Amino acid sequence: MFTNRKYYEPYVSPFDPCPPIRVKSYSTPPNLYLGFQPPGLEQFSAQEALYKGTLWKALYDPYQSKREE
Repeated sequence: MFTNRKYYEPYVSPFDPCPPIRVKSYSTPPNLYLGFQPPGLEQFSAQEALYKGTLWKALYDPYQSKREE
């Protein structure tokens, strides 16, 4: 399943005084996977586009906190 959230396991040193975070994550924007803008992309209405920050639905990426996952 495709997701914009990526995960990785950082190196954990045996001498690290803090408790380690075993798995870290980061979000990638949808424009990385689009390549070029095809004609006829579906658009938000003007008011909704101002609220969401983009005109095109394919480029909309809502923020999700780590607690919501």
